[in-house]
Amino acid sequence: MIKPFDFYFDFASPYTFLAHKEIVKVEKENLIKIKYMPVLLGALLKTTGSKANADIPIKAKYMIKDCKLWAEKKNVSFKFNSNFPIISLNLMRSVLLAEKKGFSQKLINKIFDSIWIENLNLNETEVFEKLLTELGINAKIFLADLTDPVIKDDLKKRTSEALSKGIFGLPSFVINNKIFWGQDRLEFALIEAKK
Repeated sequence: MIKPFDFYFDFASPYTFLAHKEIVKVEKENLIKIKYMPVLLGALLKTTGSKANADIPIKAKYMIKDCKLWAEKKNVSFKFNSNFPIISLNLMRSVLLAEKKGFSQKLINKIFDSIWIENLNLNETEVFEKLLTELGINAKIFLADLTDPVIKDDLKKRTSEALSKGIFGLPSFVINNKIFWGQDRLEFALIEAKK
């Protein structure tokens, strides 16, 4: 029996996409629901004095190959987004708004796939509006609601709380007050979740 655990994520990270795909499988196999915890990767990196792989050319080049290797190993459809690095601020706010409206998981799945399989640029308003419309959401109202200070503050608060727990990068998994960082550490989180 596997206990549910927390999954800290940001759409900007291709490794987080790969972890998301594995988590979907884990949920189905174990009939559990993992708690998705939206935070801002950029804020985590800035606060901890870290740099994104995209900001280190040699690492950025390697990351593309590495993500493709992991996708092949896990049999996951994947295309490194040609618009990388992804600016995820409004995308992460949209998850919080969708939580309030009761369809966050549907939106999360669609955004991840749109970025890391379909190679869409969701920073273009028209592209994001189309995605929302495909989900049956009134895009104009939804996008206007993203400017709500409550939504903005909620994302800042969640990111600060993640930092206070010791989370410094994504994806991260938290179970039994232990942090496991990186999509390749999911297996260790799953072992811990059996305790």
